[in-house]
Amino acid sequence: MKVLENRVAVITGAASGIGKALAEQLAAAGCRLAISDVNSKDLEALAKTLRANGHEVHSEKLDVADRQAFYDYAERVHAHYGQVNLVINNAGVALGATVEDMNYDDFEWLMGINFWGVVYGTKAFLPFLKEADEAHIVNISSVFGLVGIPTQSAYNAAKFAVRGFTESLRMELEIEGGRVSCSCVHPGGIKTNIARNARMNDVSHITGADAEKSIADFEKMFRTTAADAASTIINGVRRNKRRILIGGDAYAIDTMQRTLPTLYQRLIVNGQKLMRKRQA
Repeated sequence: MKVLENRVAVITGAASGIGKALAEQLAAAGCRLAISDVNSKDLEALAKTLRANGHEVHSEKLDVADRQAFYDYAERVHAHYGQVNLVINNAGVALGATVEDMNYDDFEWLMGINFWGVVYGTKAFLPFLKEADEAHIVNISSVFGLVGIPTQSAYNAAKFAVRGFTESLRMELEIEGGRVSCSCVHPGGIKTNIARNARMNDVSHITGADAEKSIADFEKMFRTTAADAASTIINGVRRNKRRILIGGDAYAIDTMQRTLPTLYQRLIVNGQKLMRKRQA
């Protein structure tokens, strides 16, 4: 999808982070926007700013984990613009907990947003995308959709699922020979508030640090800005890339998984054990 001007772009989780940066850059590229988030205050602040700069924006509060709400939203967006060209399923949350200690409510909360939100966004908009002369779906996975990490089993499960779902969808669309394509995005550490807003159980018996320290340590690994991440995603859409890696850490992790598909687990385990000793 090389041309963005006058295209209609749908972005979930648009009130902050990568979603906000995508909205700003796609608007600057000439897209008409449909943006959503559960954070209606920050969403409307973004919509107001974009409109003040002359951009066309349709904004709504949306819980992506609500299937019927997502389908109703897709109908309203299509009715408003008469077309949809780009859907970016970006909304996401984080959870830090071991498999043993994680409760089902938190697990289902994360899966509802990170996995089912992607499925609902894809299926709700796909019929409208197929009406367009050219269209693209972007589903946000993670580097944690490439490798497993202790205390991230729920997040890993969702992001691995997004990867498999999107890769299968891409092949189906190519077999059909239609005008719709899709990309799976694997960001590394991005400077957003996702870790700060995560639900955290006590994982000190694994990491050696309490929840606050674990979040702070995790944020130290965030190297890439949301603006740079958005730019990489948009370039990937223009080039119709199957997989979009964001950040040097993402490329390093991808290489590690490819070259050390099981040994990387031992490296992570040894690293965690060393961290526990240092914390002690």
